[in-house]
Amino acid sequence: MRQLLELALGKGGDYADLYFEQSLFHDIILRDGKVNAAGTNSEGGLGIRVVKGQNTGYAYTESSLASDREKAAKTAAFIADGMSPATAPVALNTLKLPDRYTILKPWDNISPQEKMPYLYQLNDLIFSADKRVKKVTARLADSTSRIEYYNSLGVHCTDTRPLASLSVSCIMEENGRRETASASRSFRMGAEFLQPDLIRELAEEVVARTAFLFGAMQPQGGEIPVVMSSGSSGIFLHEAIGHAFEADFIRKNTSIFSDKMGKRICRTGITIVDDGTIPGNRGALNVDDEGVPGQKTYMVTDGILTSFLHDRISASYFNVSPTGNGRRESFRYMPQPRMRATYMENGTDSAESLIASVKKGLYVDSFSNGQVQIGAGDFTFFVKSGYLIENGKLTQPVKDTNIIGNGPRALGMITGVGNDYRMDNGTWTCGKEQSCEVSCGMPSVLVSSLTVGGRL
Repeated sequence: MRQLLELALGKGGDYADLYFEQSLFHDIILRDGKVNAAGTNSEGGLGIRVVKGQNTGYAYTESSLASDREKAAKTAAFIADGMSPATAPVALNTLKLPDRYTILKPWDNISPQEKMPYLYQLNDLIFSADKRVKKVTARLADSTSRIEYYNSLGVHCTDTRPLASLSVSCIMEENGRRETASASRSFRMGAEFLQPDLIRELAEEVVARTAFLFGAMQPQGGEIPVVMSSGSSGIFLHEAIGHAFEADFIRKNTSIFSDKMGKRICRTGITIVDDGTIPGNRGALNVDDEGVPGQKTYMVTDGILTSFLHDRISASYFNVSPTGNGRRESFRYMPQPRMRATYMENGTDSAESLIASVKKGLYVDSFSNGQVQIGAGDFTFFVKSGYLIENGKLTQPVKDTNIIGNGPRALGMITGVGNDYRMDNGTWTCGKEQSCEVSCGMPSVLVSSLTVGGRL
């Protein structure tokens, strides 16, 4: 590894690092009452990054041959001009890391035959719960990634990262009308993830979500107060606010929050966190992909912007410490600032009091996706289900509508924060040029005005 770093720095690079990865993926799928698909994929390789000033060179190889790895190191080295003397890497110093995802039953030892009964049980519970069920599709996926990292500052570490995900979708039919909904769970765990309670919980949730839609309608569009429920509404924080706190956008001055550090951006009592330290959480990290230990980062503290999310490059640019947010999809990609588990801490209001304070508005409790323009902060979310609020009470169920707004403006229009914080443990994945596992959560919040798309 030291020899590869010396080659990578040979043309005068300021910094270099090595990221070795070996990952094993399995999945097994149930459709039409039968487990009829399964797959296994193994991949691995080495990514080499060289930094010179504000420029980065990157190369990777899937080969384990010394000659191919040396070629990758020399390729990344070309980002430097060869005019500066070669930098010598610092002696290796291995980090001692916490264990936030203990593996009790390694996935490598679990056969497809041992997984199948859980999918059949899930299928049977859903069909027995409601005679309107017509189709169930369930997918169990697991992976184990083993990484080793070494950089020219002498930082060395290893990590073994498990990930388990179970997702299910359900189609129901009533009087010729069909509705579909889904539910999922994902944790950094071994095969101890598979428990009867998990199967029952997912079956009950997906049946309730699908049945709900038969009585729901699209609401009338307009600008109205919106109460976002605890849990999955955390995607609002991730999309509308969190991306704008990622320091590569700050460094490029493309984020609307670029000049807001240390300033009040929302009301007192609102604290927003990005956290890699939650044991077993999908977004948890013992160490990020740049050898920085996972940590808890307070982005907004009592309404004041207190930190951006940094990788090593942005941290060096702003002369601050990295926050453990340097992440990558695999060895094929350079790391960049990415979220982990993003959530808002509890406030003092009850969810009931937030709803009771709204004369005419919308309560939303299930999101399926969202998009944001980082520069302007404009966002849109697709709301799968919720309720109208009329005279402080939940009335007509609603479905299939959009919420549209501006992140900083919506953050400033939060007028109430509930005391019912909940982390949503679904299969959230962030697609910022490359895919990374994340999670999100929040208590119930009241936003005084958002645009709701619906019937005219």
